Amino acid sequence: MSEQHSQVSGNARSYQAGHSIHITETAAPAPQALASLPAAPHLTGREEPTAALLKALGPEGSGATVVTGLPGVGKTALALHAAHQAVALGHFPGGTLFVHLRGYDPSGAVAPDQALEALLRALGVRDDDLPPTPEEQAGLYRSLLSRRAEEHGPVLIVADDASSLDQLLPLVPAHSVHRLLSTSRDSLTAPDLRPRLIPLEELTPGAAEDLITSALTQTRPDDPRPTAAPEALAEVVTHCGRLPLALTIAAALLTDDPGLPIATLAEDLADTRTRLRTLRHEDATGRSLAVRTAFDLSYRRLKDQEARLFRLLPINPGPDVSTEAAATLVDLPPRETRTSLAALARACLVTEHPVGSGRWRLHDLIRLYAAELPVGEGENDPVALERLLEHYADTCHAADGHLRALRGDSVSALFADRTAALTWLDDERANLIAAVPLAGARDPWTALRLTHSLNRYLHQRRHFHDALRLSENAVTTATELHDRRGEAVALNSLGNALQEVRRFDEAIIAHSQELAICRELHNRRGEASALNSLSSALREARRFDEAITYTTQAVAICRELLDLRGEAVALNNLGNALQEVRRFDEAITAHTRDLVICRNLHDRHGESRALNNLGLALREVNRFDDAIANHTQDLAICRELHDLHGEGAALVNLGSVLHDVGRSDEAAAAHAQAVVIFREAIDPHAEAKALNNLGLALQGLGSFDEAITNHTRAAALYRELHDRHGEGTALNNLGLALRQVRRLGEAVTALTQTVTIFREMNDPHLASLAHDNLKGALRQAHTAARWRRWWPFGRGRVEA
Repeated sequence: MSEQHSQVSGNARSYQAGHSIHITETAAPAPQALASLPAAPHLTGREEPTAALLKALGPEGSGATVVTGLPGVGKTALALHAAHQAVALGHFPGGTLFVHLRGYDPSGAVAPDQALEALLRALGVRDDDLPPTPEEQAGLYRSLLSRRAEEHGPVLIVADDASSLDQLLPLVPAHSVHRLLSTSRDSLTAPDLRPRLIPLEELTPGAAEDLITSALTQTRPDDPRPTAAPEALAEVVTHCGRLPLALTIAAALLTDDPGLPIATLAEDLADTRTRLRTLRHEDATGRSLAVRTAFDLSYRRLKDQEARLFRLLPINPGPDVSTEAAATLVDLPPRETRTSLAALARACLVTEHPVGSGRWRLHDLIRLYAAELPVGEGENDPVALERLLEHYADTCHAADGHLRALRGDSVSALFADRTAALTWLDDERANLIAAVPLAGARDPWTALRLTHSLNRYLHQRRHFHDALRLSENAVTTATELHDRRGEAVALNSLGNALQEVRRFDEAIIAHSQELAICRELHNRRGEASALNSLSSALREARRFDEAITYTTQAVAICRELLDLRGEAVALNNLGNALQEVRRFDEAITAHTRDLVICRNLHDRHGESRALNNLGLALREVNRFDDAIANHTQDLAICRELHDLHGEGAALVNLGSVLHDVGRSDEAAAAHAQAVVIFREAIDPHAEAKALNNLGLALQGLGSFDEAITNHTRAAALYRELHDRHGEGTALNNLGLALRQVRRLGEAVTALTQTVTIFREMNDPHLASLAHDNLKGALRQAHTAARWRRWWPFGRGRVEA
């Protein structure tokens, strides 16, 4: 005999046995829980991800969305906040369902069939009516949701804290109007489920401070601590890595102890050895929050190879690590290592930034957590560090070879060309700088080698403060090793860096010591290099006669050694010094010979330098067309070499000659481009020079008010840099512009300061020019009408 059951109208059920049908009354329908979202938490600084989430939940969105991010970043808070907003906007008239999947709970995650049962009960299915198998439960779930879509409209299902696709797949509604919103520490995607992923990052500094402030004032509205100690609050935010969980714990610690100064908490958190221990809070009921616990839940799910890589990543000293460097740490091929890194990224324990770059970052707190993990069996941190340092030293040496090579020189096959080498150095600079002291503690010779390999790059990219710090350490290391040759090399690097930061007297001392060591060692090539560098520092200190003497000696030694490259550098320095004492014909000869050598050597950087300085000398003897040609060629080479700073210098010098020949509009355009370049490069000295010369070009165009603005900014920058000569030139030109708009009192003040500066510098030529301009301003102030007829614009101008 067959039996069939079916639901009929009202609360009745039909029962058929054979040919008889029996209708019986059943109990009232089970209650439904279709407004089961937990309360919306207070949210700070999540406007963009909230907007993205609301779009995904809206009519134009997709069926499933997963909010991902590292532990403690606030995924659940964002999901609930957006869910409540979506409901308020009327997107889900069919109701909301909520299930906590506890995907990372140590006691075990909610199984898929358990999640389905919970949702079916919320939809009004009694326990007695639950189908016996997960497949049948999934079918009933989809059917009920489809019916609800037709009768009431879209439903939002929020599945919090999913750890696997197995948990989510049965919950995906079949009807297209419904939405599934989940949170996970893993990026959950598969061929049969392609949810919209919304990654969540740390808060901005301002939002992070607001989170702590709002938590304190919500408990005690008159709490004065956030406004009384803004700097300490910013320190707490930094130590918390702007991670919402850590910030919440910090706020709870301050709330529990209303007398605790924020500065004291900041001091506690400053110690990286105990920071994770400090970021733990337990309330009166025994419930606890701890950053370390949150990280533990993700770490325990890693496979052995991924866990080993995760433990070794903090050995890398810089802010990020390349796939190749990570492979060196674990001593595995890069492709296999990338697979492990991608798994860590899916677990939100590392981030590839930007995606596809092969560069991976650890959040600061996760780095501390990973560094505290016990060493695994067979692991050896010192050996891994040694492999990493060797990788950095060898690769940096190969990259440096490309930077130093001339056409035809043999170079390492590690890099395709000079551009590739520069790109690698740019990417790894922070790691390489941080690796030097680590290497010094283990193998000082490796530290010296790494410093030497970085020197040319740091100067070309104008990272002079990095070069200075490394060179100072290199001098100390070489001295302790009694390595006189290495000490001389380090002193050369130190002196060059000191020149670039305009500490000329110290640079002269460093190069003088270098010269003494080279002579002691009978190192003629080193002696020539030291003489060259010393002469450059002396010229910057305006000791021109000494500079000429030392550079002439350097030229002679280089010719004796048949060192063409060294000779070219020496001739360049000699020409520059000769220009300073106005021996321009001799300077032109020196720069022309420098240019010929560099072209024969196919040294494009040297050719650019020679063209620039030859152009300056040609301008001084009024060979303006030749000067313009040189600076134009220099500009082209700088752009070819992607030498942005050189391009700025070429534009400044080209602009000055264009101004001389009356092409002031072109001159102003060139100087304006140079100002932008130097400002972006954060080179205030070069920016001041460009501003000063832009002011001159604007004077030529009759734009005196704009000229005054530029000369004023230039003088201020020179003053901040303690460059008296530059300040004097800018003030002189400012005075000339002020005279043109009849602001004569201000002009007299500026020109008086100019005369004083040049007299203090013992520069009679410039002091005389400035004095003439001052006398003209004074006369103009008394008899303006008489003097205006014959005073020629621009007489006695001084350029930087």
